[in-house]
Amino acid sequence: MRSSNPVFSRRGFSRDNGYAGFNAAPQAGGPAVGTQANPYAQGGNPYAQNPYAQQDLQQGAPPQAPVSTGRMTMDDVVMRSAMTLGTVTVGAILAWVLLPVSSTSYGLAIGAALVAFVLAMVQSFKRTASPALILGYAAFEGVFLGVISEMYNSRWSGAPFQAVLGTMAVSGATLLVYKAGWIRVTARYARIGMTIAIAFVVVTAVNLLLVVFGVAGDGGLRSMGPLGAIVGILAILIGAFFLTLDFKQIEDGIAYGAPKEEAWLAAFGLTMTLVWIYVEMLRLVAIFSGDD
Repeated sequence: MRSSNPVFSRRGFSRDNGYAGFNAAPQAGGPAVGTQANPYAQGGNPYAQNPYAQQDLQQGAPPQAPVSTGRMTMDDVVMRSAMTLGTVTVGAILAWVLLPVSSTSYGLAIGAALVAFVLAMVQSFKRTASPALILGYAAFEGVFLGVISEMYNSRWSGAPFQAVLGTMAVSGATLLVYKAGWIRVTARYARIGMTIAIAFVVVTAVNLLLVVFGVAGDGGLRSMGPLGAIVGILAILIGAFFLTLDFKQIEDGIAYGAPKEEAWLAAFGLTMTLVWIYVEMLRLVAIFSGDD
């Protein structure tokens, strides 16, 4: 199973439709769960010729990151993530400053969101990372976030700042829990989480249709009342679930020697997940702030 986040089509560190984190984790005293012990062993991967790495695989221990160049490192992931999130931030700031709240800015926000969605889908179905697509997605997503953040701030002063703090808190807590080993990202964990996430998106889409056609009033499940708050909290928990998949994917990609360019995919996934959490956090802050 591939790692996924809100678009449910994840470009993850995969070879032959497998994923090192779930399909090819080494098992002690036996073969890997997937089709091969290391999906990166082909194409001159150092593990293919390294007897010590092979011994680690046989003993069930994750291999150490290769010393040779051309392999993804944590520094690569951090740098690409900073570039992608920085692009989102710049786009949001420019939209906030240059696009005052109006019907025109709302239209531009919707258009930017649609373009960002298309770019994200194109990248999701590509087998290789495209920095241009990823940064383009980040730029248009930033415009969308800038407009809606200004809209929320005009009615609930300080909501965007609180949402940013909330996003950082959720992300930090999720990373802490993951690194402490309190959450183990297994294939079963991923299947259950993905089932819940897909069900959530389907129900949310149906709810949107009911609202559009006037069947469900006041936003239905996504209202600004207690029910909307419960749904928002569930959405944030789903975002935290996606973060754990992102962390596992990055960890395994580095351990198994993923190509350096796939750091862009890690940045892409993290950005999508953080945007998901921020938007849901923004709604939740508005709900708890009331109409004051």
